[in-house]
Amino acid sequence: MVEIVKLLKWTYVSILYEESNYGLKAFNELEEQLKSENICIAIKEKLTKDSGVAAEDSYDNIIRNLLSKQRARGVIVFGSDQEVAGVMRAVRRNNATGHFSWIGSDGWSARAVVFEDHEAQVEGTLSVQPQARKVEGFDDYFLSLTVDNNRRNPWFTEFWEHFFKCKWPGSLVTPYNQDYARRCTGHERLSRSQGYEPERQLQFVGDAVLAFAYALRDMHRSLCGANYVGLCDRMDPVDGTELLGFLQDVEFTGLSGETFRFSEHGDGPARYNILHFKQVRRGDYRWVPVGDYRDGSLRLDMSQLQFRLDDPAMPRSVCSEPCPRGWATRLVEGESCCWHCLRCTDYQFLVSGGCAECAPGTLPDPFHERCLPVPESHMSPGSPWAAAALALASLGALAALAVLAVFLAYRDTPVVRASGRELSCVLLAGILLCHGTALLLVQRPSAAVCGAQRAALGLCFAVVYSAILAKTDRIARIFRAGRRSAQRPGCISPRSQLALCGALVSVQGLVAALWLALRPPRAVHHHPTREDNQLVCLASVQRAGYALALAYPLCLVAVCTVYAVLTRKIPEAFNESKYIGFAMYTTCVIWLAFLPIYLTTWRHVNLNLTSMAVAVSLSASVTLACLFVPKLYIILLHPEKNVRQSIMAKYGTLKNQQQHRVESATQSDGACFLLPYWRASRRKFTPA
Repeated sequence: MVEIVKLLKWTYVSILYEESNYGLKAFNELEEQLKSENICIAIKEKLTKDSGVAAEDSYDNIIRNLLSKQRARGVIVFGSDQEVAGVMRAVRRNNATGHFSWIGSDGWSARAVVFEDHEAQVEGTLSVQPQARKVEGFDDYFLSLTVDNNRRNPWFTEFWEHFFKCKWPGSLVTPYNQDYARRCTGHERLSRSQGYEPERQLQFVGDAVLAFAYALRDMHRSLCGANYVGLCDRMDPVDGTELLGFLQDVEFTGLSGETFRFSEHGDGPARYNILHFKQVRRGDYRWVPVGDYRDGSLRLDMSQLQFRLDDPAMPRSVCSEPCPRGWATRLVEGESCCWHCLRCTDYQFLVSGGCAECAPGTLPDPFHERCLPVPESHMSPGSPWAAAALALASLGALAALAVLAVFLAYRDTPVVRASGRELSCVLLAGILLCHGTALLLVQRPSAAVCGAQRAALGLCFAVVYSAILAKTDRIARIFRAGRRSAQRPGCISPRSQLALCGALVSVQGLVAALWLALRPPRAVHHHPTREDNQLVCLASVQRAGYALALAYPLCLVAVCTVYAVLTRKIPEAFNESKYIGFAMYTTCVIWLAFLPIYLTTWRHVNLNLTSMAVAVSLSASVTLACLFVPKLYIILLHPEKNVRQSIMAKYGTLKNQQQHRVESATQSDGACFLLPYWRASRRKFTPA
């Protein structure tokens, strides 16, 4: 039966079994086999038999209970014909005809008492019958028997009386003959025309008798010897336990001509015919053979199966249909064959018992069966985000190189010398480093690139603003000193200015070195959304990632801005303080605009890095424009003004004694060209 259930692909069935040794043992064995095949039992009901006769309402309760599990349409019935007939009557009363598909045991298979008047309820049943072959010669032998020639069988007379409904002369009164008034004559003869029908399972009766006969023979040969006649002492009496051992080992050819042997479990050969009760045409119901079971193998002609004439497909008996591919199965509590189908979310994949989130950087495949890596993306010079930053940085670097070339070509002219050649070169180097840093920010992240970004970002600004601070400090000190005395202020020589600039830059270098040592740079995968898998520098995805690199340069910017304010009243001419002020004010605006963007877009790394690269390039470009374009204007467009006399003529002449004191204080390159400013400052410059 389990093999039939498997072939029909049922996974959720009910079982009815009679209250008898036959039914209880069958149910226990069936329950174990179904469990081993992962087939669930929806309802199990016991049919009253040994304890009495069940009332009709008890059968109604059974059917109503079966109907409570609507999806368990397959029902296995282990019972006898009388009990199963009661079940079919209840099916009709409860309007359940056509709902159940029955699998019947040999106890009621093809029994007329079950299907007569209940054809519609039984229709579609598959049942098993022990496979028995006709015993050749038995019908001829049995039909030739009479009471006279079969005296050896004490029960044959009772059979004769019951078959012919007469009383044999001299026989005892029995339940079979007490109502018969007619006397048997002895001339009656058994025949098919009189209703004789041989027992279909006669083969098994013969095999059972022969099994004991062969077992006793083998036992006698083993205990008494092959030539011993009669029972020896070892077999008198026969030990049943010992006989069982010989019985389990017998093998012989039965009355049907087939070899008989017991299985390892002590059962006879499992050979069954599969019968199917179907309506071959309207109103014509028949039991039709559709397969057999032999040697552990079921053969079933599925094309012959017909549930009902108007609905031929065999019903499905499953608690839950398989979930669509990509859907999760969640078992119903207490029901291993029942589940709910759940659709996993866009970021989940299937696991046993439900859905689980894919790890960051992975997404489920179309059927949510596994997680696949999200293609890696990263900032690179060829990415759209980098285009603007690259263009701005490249143009800025070319402009800085052009300015450097002009300054080198005109390095001995008054304008270049007045601006301080050494600090101007340092400043141009810092500007070039800024544009290089902007290019570095849009490179593919790696440990080396990340480290270079962290070091260069602060260092480039430190170089630029250290040089500017050294310039403004020199201007402020020269004019402040000139207001107080004619003595030359200290530390205004080019070497002193470079030393001051180097000291200021070294602070940033030390900060960068310590930062890189304590927090080694590395490239990591960043997932701002589930669809993104970005390779970025770790500092890029930390809120304060680059704050440490920018903290010191921002302090220099603030100091330079303060100096620019303090020196705003210095006379014009070649005074750089005004242009330094413009550069600082514009830089502050740029960074005040950049900081909110940086802090609010730190999760969007590409936008964050692009805005930072643009801000770096803009700061460098503003510094270049404010501090060097005015000088280039004079050098290239008005060379007649690029002479010492032109500068000195602006403010007239001083007394020889006073000029001598000032010149002695300003002999350094660049400082001597501040002489007119210094003279004027003694008359009207007052720091703010």
